[in-house]
Amino acid sequence: MKHRAYCDSAIGILEIIADDKFILAIDFVKTRKANNHNALTKRCVVELKKYFLGKRKSFLVPYKFSGSEFQNKVYTALAKIPYGAVISYGDLAKMIAKPKAARAVGQAVNKNKIAIIVPCHRVVGSDANLVAYASGLWRKKRLLALENGVLTNIKNCPKIRS
Repeated sequence: MKHRAYCDSAIGILEIIADDKFILAIDFVKTRKANNHNALTKRCVVELKKYFLGKRKSFLVPYKFSGSEFQNKVYTALAKIPYGAVISYGDLAKMIAKPKAARAVGQAVNKNKIAIIVPCHRVVGSDANLVAYASGLWRKKRLLALENGVLTNIKNCPKIRS
């Protein structure tokens, strides 16, 4: 059975989907559906709220990837990027021992179903510019600002490439 809960944040509503054991997806949505939460989705909401308050830097809720073997390698590497850090798609490709696969890594990152917890927002272009985020570059910028303690001074974040 799938369970669903929502977390309000300053950058939008996050929908959390889980089964009885794992978080399966976290994504920004425009509207809510009916809640069908369980203890795991409730715990995830609490952890996300603490993250948005700057009181949590890592997550304890169990999650499960869904994707190809390559995508799952990318997601595993993404999960290792420390809070407040940014790396390039090329760096991420090197982390999975595929140094020439930066473009393929970018495509996998774009399909990440577990936003925030599997921090695809911490991946930037080789020139440190913000080049892609499925939920909008403005959200990526705000997440990076939050993690760097500069929400009041967003200018300190990497630039958004036009």
